[in-house]
Amino acid sequence: MSQTQAYTLSQLSRRITTLVAADAYLQNVWITAETMDVRVSGGHCYLELVEKDEQGRQLARARATIWATTFRMLAAKFYAETGQQFRSDLKVMVCVAVNYHAVYGLALNIVAINPAFTLGDAMQRRAKMIEQLRHEGIIDMNRTLVWPAVPQRIAIISAQGADGYGDFMHQLYSNASRLRFTTRLFTAVLQGERTGPSIIAALEEIAAEQDQWDCVVIIRGGGATSDLASFDHYDLAANIAQFPLPVIIGIGHERDITLLDYVANMRVKTPTAAAEWLIQRGEQALGNLQAIASAMLQAVTDRLSGCHRQLAFIEGALPAAATNALMRAQKRLEAAQMGVGSIADRRILPQLARLDSYASTLRQATTYAIDRARQKLDASETLLKALSPEATLRRGYTITRIAGHSARLADLREGEIVETVFAQGTILSQVKSISNGRERE
Repeated sequence: MSQTQAYTLSQLSRRITTLVAADAYLQNVWITAETMDVRVSGGHCYLELVEKDEQGRQLARARATIWATTFRMLAAKFYAETGQQFRSDLKVMVCVAVNYHAVYGLALNIVAINPAFTLGDAMQRRAKMIEQLRHEGIIDMNRTLVWPAVPQRIAIISAQGADGYGDFMHQLYSNASRLRFTTRLFTAVLQGERTGPSIIAALEEIAAEQDQWDCVVIIRGGGATSDLASFDHYDLAANIAQFPLPVIIGIGHERDITLLDYVANMRVKTPTAAAEWLIQRGEQALGNLQAIASAMLQAVTDRLSGCHRQLAFIEGALPAAATNALMRAQKRLEAAQMGVGSIADRRILPQLARLDSYASTLRQATTYAIDRARQKLDASETLLKALSPEATLRRGYTITRIAGHSARLADLREGEIVETVFAQGTILSQVKSISNGRERE
């Protein structure tokens, strides 16, 4: 058997290195991937490039490097065009040269970055979140809330001591119309990965006492545009969309747009603009009140003027009115006097004749009634005399008494003294025995 030729590992590595370096298709090739574990050391940028499927499983992975001289230029250009730092979890399009090292293995050297691809990916992700909010039917919920006529109780979400918060408070409380506001700061982190959870926690705290507030203001000063990427947070946007109070977003500058601007009731360009908008609402309500007051004053003035004119007319007509009224009354009285005389002749004289006839009839009726009453009294007297005890005694009856009271059989006791009354006198007797009709029967 012939002896098989063997290479050392370093010889094979040099052969692979030569083949890779000689292949023009492996130099300056554009690829798309997702960044992982991005770190900067000594000015150089070290990272991993990965490709994932829709389920998040890794399909490919490679180490990559951006050397310091190139990284300074590429990082500055990437920030200027995308508004964010070159970091992990970004989808990127990069131009790479494939290198193979005997010790470090396969590596990709990044020589160029296409910022438009990353910016387009961020816009794509935001568009997907907007579409999801719209599909769930919540994107317009906060934007359709009705504002109070004068929102004066303001719950503020901002960072403690932030310049934007200071600008907002100064603008709000130094308004020329001297409108009064009630404010309270609910602190939150407004940059980095904690932005979403921190603002959601502040919103939950406000919701627990929502009856004390008219609206919520979320404000942050300008700062780095890259920090605004943390506001493209779906859970935060969903919370604001469904929040029961109107929300004002005052984050960044006029050119800055975040996902929150699509769901909040009101979007202004800066914290100062948020204060100006609230002041304008108050001044508008104050102007309406002043217009109403002016209209009321004019209406009262016109009414009083008309009343004064009417009063002057009445004052001028009053003396003549009294004289005319007296004259009319005098004429009515004279006519009444003349009418009374004729009425007396027609009505009173016949009634006097009737009264005379009534007098004769009344005397006859009275005499008859008295005679009838007298006869009834005589009959009653005769009946009473016939029924009196004396008449009964004269007919042979007696009355038995005990101790001065009429006695019944049930009241008698043997040996008891009783009094018997006759028509001619009385006798006393003692009861020997008592019997009733039933015993005799």
